[in-house]
Amino acid sequence: MALIDLFGITKRYDVKTLLDGVDFHLKESERVAIVGQNGSGKSTLLKIALGTLEPDEGKRIVDNSVQIEMLSQHPKFDAALTVREAIENELTELKAAKIRYDAISLEIAEKFDDKALVAEMERLSAYLDHHNAWSLDDKIERVLQEFRLKRFEDRSVASLSGGEQRRVALASLILKKPDVLLLDEPTNHLDVYMVAFLEEILLKEKFTLLFISHDRHFIDTVATRVVEVENRKLVSYKGGYRSYLEQKEARMKAMQKAHENLLRLLKQEEEWLSKSVRAREKRNQGRKARVMQLREEAKRNPSVLRKMRLELEREKKHFNRDKSVGKKKMLFEIENLHYAIGGQILIEDFSTRILQRDKIAVVGINGAGKSTLLKLLLGRLQPQSGTIKRGDFSIGYFDQHREMLDDDETLIGTFCPNGGDHIRVRGSNLHVYAYLKQFLFPEEFLTKKIGQLSGGEKNRVALALLFTKHYDCLILDEPTNDLDIQTITILEEQLMHFAGALIFVSHDRYFVDKIASKLFIFKGNGIVEESYQSYTEYLELEKESMEFETFASQLAKETKRADANATRETKPKQPKKLSYKEQREFDTLPEEIEKLEAQMDELNACLSNPECYKEKGLQQLSDALAETEKRYEEVSERYLELLEKVEALQA
Repeated sequence: MALIDLFGITKRYDVKTLLDGVDFHLKESERVAIVGQNGSGKSTLLKIALGTLEPDEGKRIVDNSVQIEMLSQHPKFDAALTVREAIENELTELKAAKIRYDAISLEIAEKFDDKALVAEMERLSAYLDHHNAWSLDDKIERVLQEFRLKRFEDRSVASLSGGEQRRVALASLILKKPDVLLLDEPTNHLDVYMVAFLEEILLKEKFTLLFISHDRHFIDTVATRVVEVENRKLVSYKGGYRSYLEQKEARMKAMQKAHENLLRLLKQEEEWLSKSVRAREKRNQGRKARVMQLREEAKRNPSVLRKMRLELEREKKHFNRDKSVGKKKMLFEIENLHYAIGGQILIEDFSTRILQRDKIAVVGINGAGKSTLLKLLLGRLQPQSGTIKRGDFSIGYFDQHREMLDDDETLIGTFCPNGGDHIRVRGSNLHVYAYLKQFLFPEEFLTKKIGQLSGGEKNRVALALLFTKHYDCLILDEPTNDLDIQTITILEEQLMHFAGALIFVSHDRYFVDKIASKLFIFKGNGIVEESYQSYTEYLELEKESMEFETFASQLAKETKRADANATRETKPKQPKKLSYKEQREFDTLPEEIEKLEAQMDELNACLSNPECYKEKGLQQLSDALAETEKRYEEVSERYLELLEKVEALQA
């Protein structure tokens, strides 16, 4: 059963046609990924499916009862709401349904023959089943934990960063579980652990999903179908990302064979046209027109096939790791590195060496210090203790803010600041257009100003500019952000051919697996580990290890409980009182807990008041709140331990 039907959809912007007479159908329980170059019409298709954008031609057919919701790039919230309230505010219908169901459950015991009541109960049961809304409070708690929103739950949602607000909106949507969920780049602002949780819940809850993503691992894990926007048309492929690549290659081979057949037919028709007098007869004008059409197809097909082949070769090419055993030049020597911000330790006692051809991915949870390490390597920050020794070499830096670009400069002026139209790239003298064509820029863009380009186009310019320079080491901070998959494969190809060292931060598992030969893993609390595994292997082993630790912890608790019972039966009872130190703690901790609670209330109140947090500083308040909450948890846990001991002694 199709939940969304689009028939003959055409959409134009000025003179540019993005979609030309396309059909699209989304069935229940499908999870469809939309891929294609930036500017090809992916977001346009998503908005037409949502119903917020009208096509120029064609029809959108959706039953009014189908609930369709989309994750906004810039969500809007009531500034008066806390984070938890903002999430709960989206779940009022589900909560009301659960309350009504519970009320009917009590009523029906006395009115079991009331058919209207039984029918309403069945309807509510089906509704709660569909949305898996039987234990919403537990699910809210888990989402707050997994999306790292728990420490913000009582703060004003308006005081959060844009990325944090987007996580709040995403949490609300996955708990709400609309009939169709539309997502535009859902993994932006999520670290790899949050992405893994998102994948788990989308699969477990059997969402019907239409989404845009450049995260190929996410597409491969989640998608049941991939739809590519290509030359104003839609091409559908079954399965995830790897399956899409395999089917696209088979399609390309079929197109190649069809092209060869077309050339044979064209040759025959050309011979007929050049030799036959009958070709001049009026009744054969249709055949002549067919020859002209075949000529146009024959001209167009090779460029289409070349483009497809190039994209596939880029994507399928494996990293040919450098196996040379010669001595490599040392670029960085790091010893006992320590760095903290606002009392939070980001890097603690980290030592390593970075050599000439190392390809290192810096990965781990958000806010753990990955970008800080890059700034320390660049010399923009200095170690608080420990040392970073740098050799004599050149560094190229690419960051998320595209600081190397001037919005007032044209594209050609950016690449040829001293005039002319040629540049040197890896020893070759190229026309600037020939080079930029590799980064998917048409010729008319050469005179455009950088400030007129989209975020994704600016990233492409910055990357193209980076690879025109000679560097011994590249340092890249989230280089795949705002890039479509075609541009990411171009970036991968450039990095594979790069002879120097590469150090980059990324949450894109597919990208990391393809490029990196080593990982720096930021685990939080200053811990940085090195690993030579692929990122996917590391994450799988980490997951298994966590599952084992949980099992071992439960086993240890059961064993300890059994040992304690046995000891109670065989040993004489211990003195029924606390030690002097424990008694002192037990007496003073309640007062400290009250003070900490008052401090947290004060900090949260300030964070909820724009005038207050503007005066005192949002970051300083957030850091102070995090430290106070940490101390509160420690003190509360200790008090509970002592309270349990007192109760046990009195028993």
